[in-house]
Amino acid sequence: MTRWSSKKVTEWYSEQEWLIGSNFLPSTAINQLEMFQTETFDEKTIRKELGLAKSLRFNSMRVYLHDLLWEMKDEFLINFEKFLSICKESNIKPIIVLFDDCHRANPKLGTQYLPVKGIHNSGWSQSPGHKIVKDINNGCLSELKRLKDFTQGVLDLYRNDQRILLWDLYNEPGQFGIGEQSLDFLELVWDWAFEVRPNQPLTSCMDGSIGEKIIALNSEKSDVITFHTYEADKLEPTIKELSNFNRPMICTEYMAREFGTTFEFSLPIFKKHNVGCYNWGFVAGKSQTHFGWETILKLKESVKNKDFVTDIREIPEPKIWFHDIYRMDGSPFDQKEIDFIKNFLS
Repeated sequence: MTRWSSKKVTEWYSEQEWLIGSNFLPSTAINQLEMFQTETFDEKTIRKELGLAKSLRFNSMRVYLHDLLWEMKDEFLINFEKFLSICKESNIKPIIVLFDDCHRANPKLGTQYLPVKGIHNSGWSQSPGHKIVKDINNGCLSELKRLKDFTQGVLDLYRNDQRILLWDLYNEPGQFGIGEQSLDFLELVWDWAFEVRPNQPLTSCMDGSIGEKIIALNSEKSDVITFHTYEADKLEPTIKELSNFNRPMICTEYMAREFGTTFEFSLPIFKKHNVGCYNWGFVAGKSQTHFGWETILKLKESVKNKDFVTDIREIPEPKIWFHDIYRMDGSPFDQKEIDFIKNFLS
């Protein structure tokens, strides 16, 4: 089985509402593992925060899994099923992401990192992690069965599930310095996915990935063209360039206030071009993505100094938020921004 034809995916896209949502991690989780592990799965917070998304008139959210969750498959699937049920109650159809090259390497099950005070995404975990990806690039096959079982196991179980909008197989392959060493693993993930060929579209992003061969592979294989753009001056040119593929387009990451991709700037452009859009971050919490990317440079020093947040009620707040929309108490960073979104979507 191969990618959907342009005609088929265009018909699929025409059946959807205009897609708008956020990348979603509950405020009480620091990463994908903490979101879905039984000890820290926070159904109450997920329900509350997806309720906020519904009130904002969002109809989709983008959510990450992690390959290590398959080692506790039965527990994970119970929690994933609860999550999908809450999404359905809120009339939200999620994009599900399987792998990711971004942020901390060497992921592990069990107790996760404490937030490092004022550091953007200080505990987010790569999946499967750069070490494994590099080993695969160097011909080591010891992890392949486990990773294939995760990929095909999830896709096969949910291949016909209408609660899921689409599958984002690999977020930003090549990022955080690994480059085209991710290509071999990315090729395998595409092969495994096509062997299952779920009845939802498949994608992996173009802009946002690193390396010409990686981007070319994703453009060749993706049913839907997805991309990431945080800079205001690049948004419309990127859309116009990617329109040459004659496939539906979804921006699965945008919205950095200091770079100009505010909701007021971005939403009219997305709507004009019929491009689905998912801003990064929803409720500011343990991930601290309301702090800017530049704070990541301070991570090692802050960890060394044990500058951790042990009580999430004491997470600091920058004057101008980089990402995210709401505080944990449900109050918005900017009420005018909320009013604009609601009016725009009414």
